[in-house]
Amino acid sequence: MSSTLGERFRIMTFGESHGTGIGVVIDGCPPGLRIQLPNIQSFLDRRRPGQSAITTSRGEADLVEVLSGLSGEITIGSPIALMIRNADARSADYKQMETVFRPSHADFTTVAKYGVREAAGGGRSSARETIGRVAAAAVAQALCQELCPGIEALAWVDRVQDIQGVVDPLTVSAAAIESNVVRCPDQEVAALMESRILQAKAAGDSLGGSVCLVLRGVPAGLGEPVFDKFEATLAAALMSLPASKSFEIGSGVAGTYLKGSEHNDAFEMENGAVRTRTNNSGGVQGGITNGMPVLAKVGFKPVSTIFIEQETVTADHKTVRFAPKGGRHDPCVLPRAVPMVEAMAWLVLADHMLRQRALTGSCGPVRS
Repeated sequence: MSSTLGERFRIMTFGESHGTGIGVVIDGCPPGLRIQLPNIQSFLDRRRPGQSAITTSRGEADLVEVLSGLSGEITIGSPIALMIRNADARSADYKQMETVFRPSHADFTTVAKYGVREAAGGGRSSARETIGRVAAAAVAQALCQELCPGIEALAWVDRVQDIQGVVDPLTVSAAAIESNVVRCPDQEVAALMESRILQAKAAGDSLGGSVCLVLRGVPAGLGEPVFDKFEATLAAALMSLPASKSFEIGSGVAGTYLKGSEHNDAFEMENGAVRTRTNNSGGVQGGITNGMPVLAKVGFKPVSTIFIEQETVTADHKTVRFAPKGGRHDPCVLPRAVPMVEAMAWLVLADHMLRQRALTGSCGPVRS
């Protein structure tokens, strides 16, 4: 079972939703980097369950433990192991699901691949697995900001079902994103989103939507021209998140309706630096960052677990009608997906920065 990500900055996550705990091993982080434990904890606090009425009620503090790789707050070059223990697992809630393939879950496909599955909480397919990624992202952020001061990765809820926010990616702030439980900086729209999510929850249903991402202060030169294009690795990282269904960069699907004369980004000089007048490319051209903000969007499906009876089949191929009698689930993944999207962006950035440094000796563009 592959649970690794990255080439130079590599992570491997471990653990199941209802096991002893969840964790991550980070390999490739350079020595001498200061990692503050409260910063890792703040990353985890943003994704933990039980934050509000629109998230799962599972009660987890998600307290991080450092098992290796640090001397005090300083990395020592060896693998960094981080562990978060499960405290509120209720495996009995999933007893009825041991022999039922839940609609749109990974139950059937996991059995088809491995011949066995962990029914409680979905095992490795649970969004709880992302704890390890988010913890590792705090280390990745520290590395990125050490190598490239001022670099930012910000994500926010763009749309819930058909309710769309209006947000300027060039000026949006972390404070605005965190100003409401939905994590949509458009305050009026956020209130409508929250109401719609609560309605779905009351009906035992779920909702999907999209999360936008902006990477600001990214140097030109990150990414590879063929298979490991920056947007390709970013897409792979974001599409590895539970419930993700679509990825767009720059103009995305809308750009496919334009002519080249409408879509091309003209180059110009600004304060002695090469910039583009528009940013339909989303900060990436030819698979390599061009110094403009990287703009991306990832779509998430409605949560698969709903409390409405549905038709399905059992492991012994019998047709049944099924509705879960227990379990705690988000009626909409989007608010908690925001820190997960940011986390994957930091992991991709860290990996590409170390690749570029290995190639040229710096994380920025080659100077002639």
